[in-house]
Amino acid sequence: MDQMEHTETTATEAAAASSAPVRKKRIFSAIQPSGQMTLGNYLGAIRNWVAMQDEFDCVYATANLHAITVRQDPKQLKENTTNLFALLIAAGVDPEKSIFFHQSMVPAHAELSWVLSTFTQFGELSRMTQFKDKSQRHADNINAGLFTYPSLMAADILLYQADLVPVGADQKQHLELTRTIAERFNGVYGKTFVVPEPYITKTAARVMSLLDPSKKMSKSDPNTKSFILMVDEPATIMKKFRSAVTDSEACVRYAEGKDGINNLMEIYAACTGLTFAQIEDEFRGKGYGDFKTAVGEAVVAQLEPIQQRYKELLKDKKYLDELARKGAESAARLSARTIEKVYKKVGLVR
Repeated sequence: MDQMEHTETTATEAAAASSAPVRKKRIFSAIQPSGQMTLGNYLGAIRNWVAMQDEFDCVYATANLHAITVRQDPKQLKENTTNLFALLIAAGVDPEKSIFFHQSMVPAHAELSWVLSTFTQFGELSRMTQFKDKSQRHADNINAGLFTYPSLMAADILLYQADLVPVGADQKQHLELTRTIAERFNGVYGKTFVVPEPYITKTAARVMSLLDPSKKMSKSDPNTKSFILMVDEPATIMKKFRSAVTDSEACVRYAEGKDGINNLMEIYAACTGLTFAQIEDEFRGKGYGDFKTAVGEAVVAQLEPIQQRYKELLKDKKYLDELARKGAESAARLSARTIEKVYKKVGLVR
C-alpha cells in the first residue's frame, strides 16, 4: 500500500511538473522621447515591440534619463515623454501584457548605473561611436553623462536580468559593452547578472530617406519630405510618397542600383506582407506613379488606426500617468531583487 501511494504521488508530481508553464525569456528595450517617431521607428522597432509581447516577458521604457545627455527644454521633454508613451500604447504596447514605464520613475536605474560605471573602463567608453558622433553634433556640451551613457544603458538591461535585447546596427556596440560589464562583474563576485544576447527581429524593416535612399530615414533631416512621421496626416503622407526618389527605368523590381524603388518595396512589403516577387507581379506593366500611390495608401492604412487611438489617449493625461505609475511600480519590484543582490555583493549598506 505504501509503495502504491508513493508511486501515485510521484506520478502526480511528474504530471504537475510537466504542466508547469515554461518561463518566457525576458526582453528589455527602451526608446528615447526625442520628439515624434518616424515610419522607420515604427516598422523597424515599435511594431516588433508589439509582436514580441506574446512570445516574451517584455520590459519596455521611455528612456528619458538618456535624453538629458543633450540639453532639453524641461516642458518639452515632459510632453515628449508622455506623447511617446501614448503613441506606443496606441501602436499596441499593452501595459497588461508588458511592464511599461518611464525610466526616471525607477531610481534603481541610476543606482545600478553608478555601480556599473566602476566596472566600465575609460578606454571602452572612449571607443563608443555614438559618443564620438554626438560630441561632434553637440560640441558645446560634451558632458560626462554623454560619455558614461553606455553604463546607464547597461544598467537598464542588467537591472531586469534580460535574456535578450532587440538591437539595430547602431546599438550592437553598446550591447557588446553591456555583456563585457556583466561578465566582468560576474567574474569578480560570482553569478549576479544574466549576460544578455542580441535579438535580431526577422521582420524589422530598414527604412531609408525618401529623398536620399542611401541614408536612414531620420526626423533630423532638414527636408521634411524625406521622412514620414507616425502622426502625419494621410494627405501629407501621400504627398511625401509622390515626391519620393525613384529612377528612370520605370520598372518596379528589386535590384542593385535601384535604391529608391528598393526602399519603397521594403516599405510596401512591411505594410502588406507581400514578397518582393509578389510586388513585382502586382505592378508589372504599371508606372512608378501607381506604385507610389499604393505604397502611400498602405502606410496610411497602417498608421490611421494608431493615430486615432493616440489622439484619444492624449485627451486623458491622468489615465496615461496612472499607467506609467503602475508600470513603474512593477519595474521597481522586479529591479529591487537585482539591486539588493548587487549592493550586498559589493559591500554597500542599503
